[in-house]
Formats: sequence, C-alpha cells, structure tokens
Amino acid sequence: MLIRRQRAVVAVALSAVAVLALTACESGSDKGAPEAGSSAGTVVAPGKPGEPARRISPEEAAKLLPDQSPNSADFTYVQMMVVHHRQALTMTALAPQRAASAQVKGVAERIAAAQQPEIGAMEGWLKNNGGPREQAGHDHHSMPGMASEAQLKELRNAKGKAFDELFLKLMITHHEGAVTMAAEVLSEGNNVLVEEMANDVIAQQSAEIGRMRGL
Repeated sequence: MLIRRQRAVVAVALSAVAVLALTACESGSDKGAPEAGSSAGTVVAPGKPGEPARRISPEEAAKLLPDQSPNSADFTYVQMMVVHHRQALTMTALAPQRAASAQVKGVAERIAAAQQPEIGAMEGWLKNNGGPREQAGHDHHSMPGMASEAQLKELRNAKGKAFDELFLKLMITHHEGAVTMAAEVLSEGNNVLVEEMANDVIAQQSAEIGRMRGL
C-alpha cells in the first residue's frame, strides 16, 4: 500500500513540474520567441539521490509517469463494489419503518447518504473506462460480507429491537467485507482513482464499524 502511495506522489510531483514549466513558457510567450538554446518548452526532472536535476522535453516527462491504466483487478473491484453497495442500500431502506432505535436509524441514514454517491462515482468510472467487463469466475453472492437471501428475508420480517440487532450484525459483517475487498484492490489494482475510492471505503466503513459496535 505504501508503494502505491509513493508512486502516486511521484506522479503528482512530475505533473506539477510539467505544469510549472508550461506555465513559465506561456508567461514568457508575449516577450517574443525564445532564443536559440533556451530552456523554453522543457521540464526540469528531479534526479536520483545524489544526481542533479535534468531538463527533458514534455514528451519525455510524460513517459516517466507511471502507467495507471486500469487492470482486471480494478474492473472487478469496481463492478463488484457497486453490487455490494446496492445491497447495503437495500438493507438501510428497511430501517425507517422497522428499526426501534433512533441510533440505528441514524446509522442507516449515514450509510445510505455515503454509499449512494459512491455508486455514482464508480458507475462514472466504469463509463469513462469503456464500461463493465465480463467477470469470469466471480460470483456476486460469494463477495465478502454479502448477506444471503435468507438473511435479507429475516431482516425484512424483523421489527423493533429484533430488527436493530440483526441489522447491526449483518451491516458490520457487510462493512468488514467491503474493507477486505478494498484492501485487496490496493495490492492488486493499478489505477489511482480506484485506489482513492478504495481508501475512502476503508476509512469510512472502518469508522462506521466502530460506531455500530458501540451501539
């Protein structure tokens, strides 16, 4: 996970250097054409430890940026997490009418408010990257933390304190599964946007697990 973050930092640093170089070129463009041998249109790339920085072309700078093309792990994670989140919304939609505790209703409301936009973000990512892909060998029902049809039926039939207890039990397991999936894509995926979404899932759902266990 640390390596992924370091790679992202390098990419950001190189991008920032490129922007600064291009900005410098634009700011000097109204002063006439650059003199022969000038460094206009070049990028200052930081050298390795102990080595000086060097000037390279924007094209060369672009080649130094890490390849962040989505791989199969990225697509699998996003597509399966959309399904995972939708089940959470199915569960939270039951709380307003069936929960007895105001705290449980508040938990359900927070989860729905967080995960609905995340579904939109993930669906947008899929659209921007060519749409869903075939998921050979992956069964949505076997995803970590997913409630079974029997468990969902039991939750739908529960009310009051019984609903509260079952909802918290199922949702804690559901969140733990999402954290597991997010951790896996951080080690196997390649796309920085998917990495950011996975880190958000880990942070938000880990905090929510703590709150639910405290009820």
